[in-house]
Amino acid sequence: MKKTESAGGVVISEKTHDVLVVSQRGLSWSLPKGHIDPGEDALAAAKREIFEESGIHNLTLIKQLPSYERYKISIEHGDDKSELKTIHMFLFRTDQTHLAPQDTNNPEARWVAKERVSKLLTHPKDKEFFEQILPEVNRV
Repeated sequence: MKKTESAGGVVISEKTHDVLVVSQRGLSWSLPKGHIDPGEDALAAAKREIFEESGIHNLTLIKQLPSYERYKISIEHGDDKSELKTIHMFLFRTDQTHLAPQDTNNPEARWVAKERVSKLLTHPKDKEFFEQILPEVNRV
């Protein structure tokens, strides 16, 4: 099994207090995140992934969130146990509202009300993570 490091963020709109979610390959919904490239730290990777998956570049870091592990999502929406990801997450806010994904593999991004995010997320570990940090999100 391959072990990888990923980074991403929970991005909150300053205007509506909604949370950014993105479509992964048009098959699943996730918080914006992806692999940490060589030479990048987790924070730089998180900002890059958020931009690529949503077009959001004006981010204000609030805090680092806990990391969590999960398997890669398979095409059939189950776990692809060939890759175990450690996902480093950060909490951000932004004054940008227009979403314009740059990555063709992530064709759609949406602002979603905080209380609806965990229902939309596809992977159970992503849902569990979001529910765990929801009190932090509610304080923003």
